[in-house]
Amino acid sequence: MTLNSSPQPETPSVPTPGPNNDSPDMNTANKSGVVPKLRPTDEQPPTTALGQFAKLFQNSRNEPGVPNPDQAPKIEAQDLCFFYGEKQALFNVTIKVPPRSVTAFIGPSGCGKSTFLRTLNRMNDIIEGTRLAGKALFDGQDIYAPNVDVVQLRKKVGMVFQKSTPFPKSIFDNVAYGPMIAGQRNRRVLGEIVETCLKRAALWNEVKDRLAESALALSGGQQQRLCIARSLATNPDVLLMDEPASALDPASTARIEDLIFELKQNYTIVIVTHNMQQAARVSDFTAFFFEGRLIEIGETQTLFTRPKEKKTEDYITGRFG
Repeated sequence: MTLNSSPQPETPSVPTPGPNNDSPDMNTANKSGVVPKLRPTDEQPPTTALGQFAKLFQNSRNEPGVPNPDQAPKIEAQDLCFFYGEKQALFNVTIKVPPRSVTAFIGPSGCGKSTFLRTLNRMNDIIEGTRLAGKALFDGQDIYAPNVDVVQLRKKVGMVFQKSTPFPKSIFDNVAYGPMIAGQRNRRVLGEIVETCLKRAALWNEVKDRLAESALALSGGQQQRLCIARSLATNPDVLLMDEPASALDPASTARIEDLIFELKQNYTIVIVTHNMQQAARVSDFTAFFFEGRLIEIGETQTLFTRPKEKKTEDYITGRFG
């Protein structure tokens, strides 16, 4: 599969230090005859910042994603535009997400990454006055076609939100909720589903003796993993995660990242994150959004160490955002 990318831009020029900027002129010696050393400035080439990501990948357990050109994408968008009333939030987004991989969306606040994520299981439908142009495909099917059953779509394309949202029910009933709504009433079958999903969410050992207790009594990190288990209970193919660890402590964040790494063996995962180190750690592919446009997408290691677009490089190295 060939992932979308933009043409190679010209290499940005780096200003030469001189008397009109913060650094002294290298051609001018001071009174003692010693040429002063350059002070670091924001205009230096971002090799140090990109080098930090290179070191991160050297120590990563995550193998770089390699797209298979013969493999059909699990999710695809074609010239997708999205509007909140008259305001356009997304502009001609074209992207392919390969199956059983982790794709991260990064970009500054308000760039459209969460809006785009929600188009992939039609969560934006509940917002009045919104409309979409272009196509969003799941397994080659247009999910905005008139005959699409949105409930069935959301079973196959699950969602985990930034803030954990456990139901005010027992731990057992939270995980069993989806299958029960679908008509499953056999308690033994429900028990097997709950155990399997809690194990996949790396939560079973912590709650197996507390299944009848309220889910609201769990810690924040446990609640988020419970919500992931609840999403898995409907047997989805895709998990959409909108900043799933942004409100968690470092230890809980590490567990969520470990879980993502394990889940990608069986699921296609798309994650929105403001944490670029997190994107570098867990994803196979990364897409950079800016002002409603997809600027660049590629293998994560390549995008973070050798970005093609100057705007991507500026964001990764902290020039803005």
